[in-house]
Amino acid sequence: MGQDVEHRVFTREDRTRFRGKVRQCLDVFATMLREARFDTERPRTGIEIEFNLVDEDNDPALRNADVLEAIADPEFQTELGQFNIEINVAPRALAGSGLSDFESGIRRTLNAADARAAEVGSRIVMVGILPTLRTGHMTADTLSANPRYELLSDQILAARGEDIRVSIDGQERLTVATDSIIPEAACTSTQLHVQVSPETFAAYWNASQAIAGVQLAVGANSPFLFGKELWRETRIALFEQATDTRSEELKAQGVRPRVWFGERWITSIFDLFEENVRYFPALLPITEDEDPNAVMDRGDTPALGELRLHNGTIYRWNRPIYDVVHDRPHLRVENRVLPAGPTVVDTMANAAFYFGLVRALVDDDRPLWSQMSFSAAEENFHVAARNGIDAVLY
Repeated sequence: MGQDVEHRVFTREDRTRFRGKVRQCLDVFATMLREARFDTERPRTGIEIEFNLVDEDNDPALRNADVLEAIADPEFQTELGQFNIEINVAPRALAGSGLSDFESGIRRTLNAADARAAEVGSRIVMVGILPTLRTGHMTADTLSANPRYELLSDQILAARGEDIRVSIDGQERLTVATDSIIPEAACTSTQLHVQVSPETFAAYWNASQAIAGVQLAVGANSPFLFGKELWRETRIALFEQATDTRSEELKAQGVRPRVWFGERWITSIFDLFEENVRYFPALLPITEDEDPNAVMDRGDTPALGELRLHNGTIYRWNRPIYDVVHDRPHLRVENRVLPAGPTVVDTMANAAFYFGLVRALVDDDRPLWSQMSFSAAEENFHVAARNGIDAVLY
């Protein structure tokens, strides 16, 4: 969900100042890309996994604060709902035993965390959507206590100007309305990070987009929501609708959604950040004191805080990431397609499939994205979400 922020009321001056600062950050980012200031010597991969908490009856346990206190591990943190937590697995190189190390590390950490959670009456479950969720859990009172979640919910509802309506037609039909973004908390995912160079970013992102449908087809595990059987991976439709800032009229006008597959193949990571600035108004217009031009002039690395914060409120299924570690900037593709779980083995198999297939496509002499239209990739993605493995087999 991005960085911590305090709850506040934004003024017109806040939004004007933020827009100017974001554009300044974008100009500095363009300069950095030209001057090759990025860490590419030791590329690593990372994994984030979101979890559900359940009680002894396997119903959602609204206990994430108690569970995190019991776990007492900085790798774990809150997520949107009180029945959610997330682990950020330390990044590592894939070469050699990288995947095996990921698996053993996640299994060991998760087993220890689950034992601690049991001490406070909760268990940890990996699945894209918890089947025992009911509409009664979908209230603003279920949001986590961190003020950033209430603030984000308030801003999305204010941008819409009306309640959020979720309508999904699958094997059965579901229509619900809510006055907060809490339905998003039902969507727990596995997020895979690939560190890349500026020169190869476009190829990795294009490859990730091209295979998104295949990823969903083999990894779908969330057909149920609120007691109804819907899509094979209902999480896709739910997430797209639960954070939609558009009214029905804006949808009819073709305004782009914040949960976005995209609309074209790219030639640079700059294309994506530039689209973010051009198409999407700020949800959290919070400015920082840093002058990125001054930081660049003295030879240091700018944090580009406003650009990163804005990027974190645009939910691309494959998201561009700019980050700074030990004063060294780097770039990542964040793959957000897959559901969590349902087991550690499934998670690692899905990760291996993604890491390996993307790398093979990037190294191919004739890129896959030069042979298919972008609209075909998007259609494959949503067909796979609806039909699961049948989308590939038939």
